[in-house]
Amino acid sequence: MDKVMKELKDDKVTVIGVYGMGGVGKTTMVKHVAAESCKNGTFNHVIMAVVSQSPNFERIQRTLLVELLAPGFELPESGRASRLYKEIMRKNNILIILDDIWEFIDLSTIGIPSPDRLKKQNSKLLLTSRRLHVCNSMSQKSIRLDILSEQDSWSLFVKKTKRSFEFPNFDNVARKVARECRGLPIALIAVARALGDKDMEEWQKAAQQLEKSQIANPDHEEDAFKCIKLSYDYLKDEDYKSCFLLCCLFPEDYDIPIEDLFQYSIGKGLFRDTDTMYEARGIAHSVIKHLKDSSLLLEGEFSGHSGECVKMHDVVRDTAMRIAKCEDGHGFLVKAGCGLNHWSCRSHEGYSAISLMENKIRRLPEELVGPKLQILLLQDNTDLNEIPETFFPSPNELRLLDLSKTIISSLPQSFSLLINLQALYLDFCDELIDISVLGKLKKLEILSMRNYPGGELSREIGNLTNLRILEFSGAWIRALVTIPSQVISKLHKLEELYMMWCGFKDWGCKVEGQGGETNIGFDELAGLSNLKVLQVCISDAKYIPQNVEAEQNWVYFNIRIGGCIRDLYNREDHNSRSLRLEGPTISTLPDWFINAVTKKTEKLEYHCCKGMSDILMEYDHGRVDEHNKTSSKRTSVWEFGRVASDISDPP
Repeated sequence: MDKVMKELKDDKVTVIGVYGMGGVGKTTMVKHVAAESCKNGTFNHVIMAVVSQSPNFERIQRTLLVELLAPGFELPESGRASRLYKEIMRKNNILIILDDIWEFIDLSTIGIPSPDRLKKQNSKLLLTSRRLHVCNSMSQKSIRLDILSEQDSWSLFVKKTKRSFEFPNFDNVARKVARECRGLPIALIAVARALGDKDMEEWQKAAQQLEKSQIANPDHEEDAFKCIKLSYDYLKDEDYKSCFLLCCLFPEDYDIPIEDLFQYSIGKGLFRDTDTMYEARGIAHSVIKHLKDSSLLLEGEFSGHSGECVKMHDVVRDTAMRIAKCEDGHGFLVKAGCGLNHWSCRSHEGYSAISLMENKIRRLPEELVGPKLQILLLQDNTDLNEIPETFFPSPNELRLLDLSKTIISSLPQSFSLLINLQALYLDFCDELIDISVLGKLKKLEILSMRNYPGGELSREIGNLTNLRILEFSGAWIRALVTIPSQVISKLHKLEELYMMWCGFKDWGCKVEGQGGETNIGFDELAGLSNLKVLQVCISDAKYIPQNVEAEQNWVYFNIRIGGCIRDLYNREDHNSRSLRLEGPTISTLPDWFINAVTKKTEKLEYHCCKGMSDILMEYDHGRVDEHNKTSSKRTSVWEFGRVASDISDPP
């Protein structure tokens, strides 16, 4: 680190490269350099992006622009390279970090100015790579980051085990285990976390296992593999292992939304020893926390519209892919984010999962031959416009299918052969119109159609009687104007319903041009006995019935009543208890709704509530339980303050 800091202060050097084997700590080191450089005033600003083995220039440009531009500034859809160039040249003393470069890249294609231009702005570029020749070809100074010394390895190892080794025999075994990690920080940390609380016998077994798996390799790739594999072997049960392996289906350096990982796990058949999705989600979060504590997963660097995220270190991902490839029942084909524009039609008989997400595939094979296939991920192939009728030739084992962000317009009738499908994702399929065949997917438990453009929710959805999660939030292209009555009310097992900003507003009204057809009434949602999570917009409080027969048990909710404000749709916190009122006040709502929602509300927003003369009287009008008052007032102060000017007769 000292060498890098010294070069950053040298006026003669503008581009510095750091090279070293995978897992040696290059990314961690340059992040420390970035923090120290800002702290000591060497640079005014630091921007960083990961390049990875299959560079996605658009993602790199977006990442750097987000860090350069002011919050809320709209990113350009085109001309990103020139915009990035201008923004970098507009500022002085910027440190640009490009992490994990595998091959020479012409930086001008990204939008990074030449070394001479950067020098005029007192800015510098810091690169990391596993390959010396890449650093030499792109930088003016190359610095090697080597493995840790034996003493430093032991210090890191003891720190991460969070225990002492008082007895000489135990100390000797632990030092032997540490030496087998060959000075690689990623291996030392993974093994230390896996064995930290184990007894002497387990440590001895681990030492023997690591010694037996020793393979001489000058790049230490096998050293990293055997250590991370040991950490994997020590995971508690198969659900933990399967959840970990699911993460390698995503592209390298991908921010994996925890909610996506949870739902994929359910689709795969994990976490089945629970009665509700709420309980399963809790277990999934515990599993993910354990994987992070074991250093098998990292905290995601971006938490936005998709919620909290995790990610995989590229060395850990390589290990996971090797494990998935060699262990029985785990055969994975992963070509995610590789820029593929063609999918070979050869047989995939040995695979249980195929991930081709984030590619440029335009056409699918006429027939998918994969009798063991359980997972198929094709999302973010934005030019894919058709699924051949013969693509699914016979009933199969497919459980999880993601076709999000494609431009398919209909689903083939052969979808009816997906008799074991449990999770289907059709998010942001902006051209999708015909989904009638979905009614034949009797085992489906999760159906997500965010930004569904169909205009009318298909009646066949009512046939999905095993559905537990349904989402069709955020329709920006063509609003969902019709939801027929007696469709959602048939989904008696439904536990979570997300329909925020879907465009629907005419609750219980007759549908124009449809004879006696009537839209769903809000009482139909209130009658779903297993519903625990509800996120919904109600355009007018008049659509809330005065009385309902069923008792509601909504554990979490995000409900907005009144007004026509359209917010950018974000995936809301599943543990939210939020109520937003634009127009109506609490005192105008039916008693059953107050009992089911208002008394549990922890975040309460008022907008333009003209009929309210005293906001505190409204709040304390016997409508909020005592145990919620403190937390509600604490989380809602800014909302009250922000709308005070909208109250007609302020106190």
